[in-house]
Amino acid sequence: MSDIYLGGELLAEVERNGFVESRHSGSVVVLDAGGEVTAWAGDVLGPVFPRSSNKPMQAVGMLAAGLTATPAELAIISASHRGQPAHVASVRGVLADLPASALGCPPDYPLSDDARDAVVRAGGERSPLYMNCSGKHAGMLRTCAANGWPLAGYLDPAHPVQVAIRTGVESLAGEPAAAVGVDGCGAPLLAVSLRGLAAAFLRLVSAPSGSHPRLVADAMRAHPDLVSGTDTDGHDTQLMRAFPTLLSKIGAEGVMAAAVPGVGAVALKIDDGAARPRLPVLSAGFARLGFSLGDFSDMPVMGGGVRVGSVRTVW
Repeated sequence: MSDIYLGGELLAEVERNGFVESRHSGSVVVLDAGGEVTAWAGDVLGPVFPRSSNKPMQAVGMLAAGLTATPAELAIISASHRGQPAHVASVRGVLADLPASALGCPPDYPLSDDARDAVVRAGGERSPLYMNCSGKHAGMLRTCAANGWPLAGYLDPAHPVQVAIRTGVESLAGEPAAAVGVDGCGAPLLAVSLRGLAAAFLRLVSAPSGSHPRLVADAMRAHPDLVSGTDTDGHDTQLMRAFPTLLSKIGAEGVMAAAVPGVGAVALKIDDGAARPRLPVLSAGFARLGFSLGDFSDMPVMGGGVRVGSVRTVW
């Protein structure tokens, strides 16, 4: 693992009416079922911030620290939810008797257009409960309560809950965190390589049944609607519905990781932070493992309400 991320190479093009309108560069790594690198592009050893793709590993760290949770609760703890009613209810369930005011994530409106419009029409305001990372924060608070740790200051990297989470992330990635930042939700953000991220997802789906990594993977796959919502931007939900054995988690700034037991894992980073090339590049990675994501390999480009092109991989 190197000290800095050097950037990637051309991975995808945006084609409109036969004209290449934009191009996206980045890095991607493909691991086979045994964890060996079988294909890559760009820099897969330099550290990146996986953003919300870290959430399943963070949840494993919480379980190791004494968190007890149902599968549905583990799914929302690992989620980047859309603020839909079921998501908010699930976050409240994780908090149980803990006050919502203890949540350290910033107040926000739901990411889902329909959910946001419903809140506004009802005269509601931004709330930490609606913020897409509130499930993770609720899990952190619940872990603190289970151990008698103070709720105040739970976002400090030196707080016991964050120390436990870091241990979980580093163990699954198989490498030490190269840097610690602050995520958009205010929680500590650990940098690992794309190779480490892919290895972590492969370990999540390949772990023995009943182990902490497998509990998280199974929970997310059993409750995909809680992971990223049911609207058109809920790509994790859509993938895990279509392929029930697949574990998927997107992250901000063009990150995505996914794994299928017995097949392998793919992790990627789009250098300009764009979301639109993620699925075509992910599909190209799994194609190298002989696993087809079907329609997810082709993202349409619209013009005047009709399809006029596509976001396509060139890797």
